[in-house]
Amino acid sequence: MESSNLIRHKNGRQRKQVGGTLPPENINDMESDFSEPGIEDEREQGSLLLRGSPRRSGIRSELGNVSLLLFLYVLQGIPLGLGGSIPLILQSKNVSYKDQAFFSFVFWPFSLKLLWAPLVDALYFSRFGRRKSWLVPTQYLLGLFMLYLSAKVESLLQSKGGPDVVTLTAVFFMLAFLAATQDIAVDGWALTMLSRENVGYASTCNSVGQTAGYFLGNVLFLALESPDFCNKYLRIVPKDTGIVTLSDFLFFWGVVFLISTTLVAIFKRENVRGRRTTTTPEETQGVMETYKLLLSIIKMPTVFTFCLLLLTAKMGFSAADAVTGLKLMEAGVPKEQLALLAVPMVPLQIFLPVVISRYTAGPRPLDIFYKAFPFRLLIGLEFALLVWWTPSVKQEGAFPVYYYAVVLLSYALHQVALYSMYVACMAFHAKVSDPLIGGTYMTLLNTVTNLGGNWPSTVALWLVDPLTSKECQGAAGQSCGSSEEALLCVKEGGVCVTTLDGYYVESVVCVVMGLAWWVWLGKKMRRLQEQSPAAWKCRVN
Repeated sequence: MESSNLIRHKNGRQRKQVGGTLPPENINDMESDFSEPGIEDEREQGSLLLRGSPRRSGIRSELGNVSLLLFLYVLQGIPLGLGGSIPLILQSKNVSYKDQAFFSFVFWPFSLKLLWAPLVDALYFSRFGRRKSWLVPTQYLLGLFMLYLSAKVESLLQSKGGPDVVTLTAVFFMLAFLAATQDIAVDGWALTMLSRENVGYASTCNSVGQTAGYFLGNVLFLALESPDFCNKYLRIVPKDTGIVTLSDFLFFWGVVFLISTTLVAIFKRENVRGRRTTTTPEETQGVMETYKLLLSIIKMPTVFTFCLLLLTAKMGFSAADAVTGLKLMEAGVPKEQLALLAVPMVPLQIFLPVVISRYTAGPRPLDIFYKAFPFRLLIGLEFALLVWWTPSVKQEGAFPVYYYAVVLLSYALHQVALYSMYVACMAFHAKVSDPLIGGTYMTLLNTVTNLGGNWPSTVALWLVDPLTSKECQGAAGQSCGSSEEALLCVKEGGVCVTTLDGYYVESVVCVVMGLAWWVWLGKKMRRLQEQSPAAWKCRVN
């Protein structure tokens, strides 16, 4: 294409963070099963973006568009689910928690996409289409990365010195970055692909599609990859491997990405309804204007204070959210069983926001946030007790049914506290966001909220090893202070025994920090509800 076709159009909105319905914040292994759901920005109804008077048509006339959106969101969930599977696979190969912390950066792109969302909305080739200009190349790259990984992932996971965590992190970070970019493009396309009366189905396609894709890439993959699960439930003759391998799974979906993207590029045109091409104007704003607007919002005293509180509020939950699942697996719980625990939680995750929203619809939604906070901290301590109890329950290499019932109940209680805080936070974001710049305002607050969950989780994972104490038993004069010393201990005929697990230290410290935050800063957050509406309005020049 000629450079003259590159249009610098104006951006109106940035999009939501990953995995609102995913166990995601973003989104992560059993770590994500015990983590915050991703925060989404509220999609305004199509009247903000779709003007004119289109002819009324039922959803049946747009089933093709709805199906395409649903499929694109499913594709988006696949790399997210795979990214959430890798920490469990790494844990089964006994990598350090510092390596797990390094890999956790894979889950950051969906929380940071506000940084490049204005560019995706503003730069495109007009002849090819505003959204397809980004959707097609990003999905091609996703497919190519998956094909590359299908040939390399086994060697990366089984190298002589242990898994190549640096390379795995780089590749899966790129997959998450591309999925986040695809999400920006698909979200924007959804609002113009559907007619005004049916645009509400866009968010339904998003939540259902992303959840289904994450399920396929995480829960289904881990189950089919597990020899034990396949031999117990799916085979007559046992084998040493699962039905699929990670390489097979990556290759299959890489091919699906390439084929489906080619079909979309050739056959799907933007803004076409039947035989008539419609011009759908979108509310726009220049790239630099968007960045200046974000800066002006952050500089507002009330917003700046609120952002600082959001960035620190989840420190008390970091050990429970980020480390619990990995510790359960370390204690012997199969990774596929941990993944399957997310399945019965889906109805609860759908039902809870509906119920909780009745109590957050008033003028003080953060009261619910404040009241749920200490209960979530206590559940974090209960998780630590659960991890401590787990080894004693194991019988002949397996766990009884009542153990999984206890884990499921613990997870359900955690979800109640988590969603109470989540829905309350979302309600307050919607309440204070300046309606004149609602999309940008909401997305900024949601991005800060997501970052407030990402960085404590990464830090919590990184600190597990330094806070853990081990001693060498069976070899005089040896210690286990480092990996080299541990190898020497084993070489001398000894064994490294954990005397103090850093996870328990973290759990107590996090609860103490969380309670301190709740007592002093939690009240400050509640008082923000008393600020006048004018204190939240941005003066746009």
